[in-house]
Amino acid sequence: MPTNIRKDDIRDLLAVFSAAIELDQLRVDVLPAEAFHYHYSDNMWRIWRRCHLEYVSLLLSTVEEIRPATLEKLTRIATQYDPKVVGERLIDLFGSAASGSVPRANVATAALFFEWLITELQGQSEENSLGQDARTLMMRWLRFTDPLQIAEDPECGYKRFLAAYRAS
Repeated sequence: MPTNIRKDDIRDLLAVFSAAIELDQLRVDVLPAEAFHYHYSDNMWRIWRRCHLEYVSLLLSTVEEIRPATLEKLTRIATQYDPKVVGERLIDLFGSAASGSVPRANVATAALFFEWLITELQGQSEENSLGQDARTLMMRWLRFTDPLQIAEDPECGYKRFLAAYRAS
């Protein structure tokens, strides 16, 4: 039986995600003007990152409220589901919560947020066993270069410039 994900692991995931968002902004800040599509809105994407950082900060402040049963379910998800599938759903949920498109009361704590993730993943196809440590697999849920996948937006245009960061 895998070692369960702990509250400290959730705290680490959120802290690393927050740092990756901040680093992403720094990387974007040094790109030359020709890296961006002419429709790129610097202010809009700065606000998007800031909203995510504020929301992640809220979650970090409430990690202690996560119940052991939720951690057990997250362990099962980490060890049974493709990390890419979980990551895609997770980034969508972060976007919905950070933007306010979901009532804040429904996602006001880390416990509520991760229960929402668990509910959203029900019915998704599972792998049998990924045979790795739950914490290691959980840390693969989120990307640490372009964590909010902003460069993927067609009106950004700087995706090819990020390749230099990934290669280094």
